[in-house]
Amino acid sequence: MRREVDEEFAQYVRARQHRLLRGAFLVCGDTHLAEELLESAFAKLATRWGRLGAEDPDGYVRRVLYRDAVSSWRRARRESLDLHLEPLPADDSGHLGGAGDRIDLERALELLTPRQRAVLVLRFFEDRSESDTAEALGVSTRSVKSQTDAAIAALRGVMPGLAPAGGDLS
Repeated sequence: MRREVDEEFAQYVRARQHRLLRGAFLVCGDTHLAEELLESAFAKLATRWGRLGAEDPDGYVRRVLYRDAVSSWRRARRESLDLHLEPLPADDSGHLGGAGDRIDLERALELLTPRQRAVLVLRFFEDRSESDTAEALGVSTRSVKSQTDAAIAALRGVMPGLAPAGGDLS
């Protein structure tokens, strides 16, 4: 019986590790920290696999991952931001659209606070609601809204072509 449970857990980790690692990297912006956070989340899931395996293991892993990321930021408090960068260049139409966009966006994301990055990843990469995002990060919905607005404003400050032609990111 134990061997079957262990194999189910191993299959889950193999199937989900890459997508979860990508989300962790987008939240923290550091490959090694993302790997550590995901490894820790998987270790915590392993202790609860018998109870959670059939339910929502992805939700549990994400909650642990993002809350641990927030905890590490609170402990470290080593934010050194320079929000006075020049705006990144747009093409002739005023929108970003070249091969360098991904690099530019990654560079722009580095300007955000860790919590702003986490909120954007959860809201737009993971397509989570404000309430789901608030629960995952252990903050209020109001905080999610304000962090989203601040993050989008900061990104638009350095990437003026970021806004879609007829709409708003938030």
